[in-house]
Amino acid sequence: MSGKISTISKTLMLGRVQNYWRRQGAVKYFFVFLFSVFAYQTTSISQSNTISLSIQDRAYYQAVNLETKIAQRGDILDRNGHILASNLLLKRLNLDPTLIQVEFIPKLARVLDIKVQTLSKLLASKRKIGSRYLIIKKNITLTDPIINKLKQLKLMRISVCVNKKMANKLSFIEHIFNTLNLQKTKTTYALVKRCKKAKIAGVALQQDTKRYYPKSASLAPLLGRVNANKKGTSGIEGEFENSLAGRNGQTLINFKANTNEAYFNSKIITQKQQGQNIILTIDTDIQYHAYEAIKKSVQKHEADSGSAIILAPNGEVLAMVNYPADNPNDNSTYNAEHYRNRVLSDKIEPGSTMKPFTMLLALDKNQITATKDEFIDVSKRIGHIKPDGKYKQMTIKKILQKSHNLGTVNVSERLEPEAMYNTWNKLGFSHQLGLIPSIENSGSLRHFSSWVLSDKRTLSFGHGPMETNLAQLARAYLVFANEGAMPPLKLVKNTSIYEDTTQVFNKQSIAKIAQLLSAVTSNQGSGYRAQIKGYNVAGKTGTAEMVVNGSYNKKGAKRTFFTGFAPVKKPKYIMAVRLDYPKKCYTSWDPNLRSKCEGSNSAAMVFKEAMGHILTNDISIKLSMKD
Repeated sequence: MSGKISTISKTLMLGRVQNYWRRQGAVKYFFVFLFSVFAYQTTSISQSNTISLSIQDRAYYQAVNLETKIAQRGDILDRNGHILASNLLLKRLNLDPTLIQVEFIPKLARVLDIKVQTLSKLLASKRKIGSRYLIIKKNITLTDPIINKLKQLKLMRISVCVNKKMANKLSFIEHIFNTLNLQKTKTTYALVKRCKKAKIAGVALQQDTKRYYPKSASLAPLLGRVNANKKGTSGIEGEFENSLAGRNGQTLINFKANTNEAYFNSKIITQKQQGQNIILTIDTDIQYHAYEAIKKSVQKHEADSGSAIILAPNGEVLAMVNYPADNPNDNSTYNAEHYRNRVLSDKIEPGSTMKPFTMLLALDKNQITATKDEFIDVSKRIGHIKPDGKYKQMTIKKILQKSHNLGTVNVSERLEPEAMYNTWNKLGFSHQLGLIPSIENSGSLRHFSSWVLSDKRTLSFGHGPMETNLAQLARAYLVFANEGAMPPLKLVKNTSIYEDTTQVFNKQSIAKIAQLLSAVTSNQGSGYRAQIKGYNVAGKTGTAEMVVNGSYNKKGAKRTFFTGFAPVKKPKYIMAVRLDYPKKCYTSWDPNLRSKCEGSNSAAMVFKEAMGHILTNDISIKLSMKD
């Protein structure tokens, strides 16, 4: 019996042991399974993150950037290589509002010399719209103290704090339940303040340029100016914008974004082309003397404005001046009228400066001899032109010398309207000069078929059916420097001119009338105040009533002119001067005694002032006078 009990006890004990090991095995397998599932989930998440990071890395390391290379604007030079317009190398300060740390704002404001509150508002407004660009300061010269101050600021490290969104950790059991989908526990987040020493971010000094005009206002209406985008808007800057601006280049670059190091070959989309230099025929010394003379005259005579042009015998423009004019380096003020190139853009009636051409045509047509024993009757009225009672008969020399309208009209009565029209047309009146086409006013010359009798008469002394600009008038006077021929004008060197030189008068007529015009600048002539001591000069005065509201102003609004050349034999310089509405003029014998304004006591004086300096500085003329 006891043996059976013992056997049963052993059997039960063995069963317990076997069940224990079975339970232990089940628990073991459960935990192995559990950790296998957890490991699988973790590995899957890890692999998913790895794949995601790998894709990001490829995008990160294979970033593409389209880089623009800015073309430098070309210079404008005079005939001798002197710079008239160029680029100053500067810096500009750009702030990235999305990167600049708040802790640095007071220090940055101190460097910029602006209020902290002002800077904070500027940055906040830009940050609000996601802008990464705030140009806080422009036109910083390379010696500006702000550059060193910024360098010092960038070396500083201060405690910069940011609030980071951090995920709270799940417990081990929560991870298990989440893994087995037994219970979902949401991840919670908290804002944690993290501080560390850092340097300022988002502050960059960038390359910049500014257009600079060394000759200030003296060339402003001719050269024009550029706008804030450095694009030419007027004058030479505007007319030759495409040549001066060049073309920006664009390069497609693959790069490592963390180093900005290109690691694929770059591809040039557009080749950069630097702007071309423009070389003008202008001589800056001659330009300076002409400008100073015009400026002085406008101020002295209280004229509305003044302008002048000086030509070389071959048609090259040596000077083109206008006053008033602004300093283009000062952007604080802008007056469009002070950039107006009146030499080219204004059409005017040139008055008595046209009388020499009436005499030249009559001489060419054998209607006059222009000798001292030839007399023209000036005692009888012709049309609306009345005798002045001073003379009954006059020589051609005297008519030019005294600028006599009736004498000139008498000569024109011997000429056919068609001949006068054709000659004025040959002289280039009403034709485009092609110097700065966008601003040129080519004037007008009505066809002779539309003329009435008075048109031919008034045309003979610069009124009636014609209007011209000052450059056209000066060009016509080139016949005195070219034995009756007239070349086209030229303002830009190394450019082709497709207009031929035109023979207008014969050289014998030119020589004779040129000599008579030297009498105009004698003590007995209307242009006596154009005399230059030691030099033989010639020219013609002119006075014209200004047209106001469609009719001639009879209350003193006049334009005064003088067009002349020097020396008389083989002229080297041709100059045309115009003053608009001079109000104060004086006699030659008493500088305080007022006189009515005419070409003789205003415009002629500009010629004397400018040409006196020009001739004195020209060594070649001094040498020729000794021969």
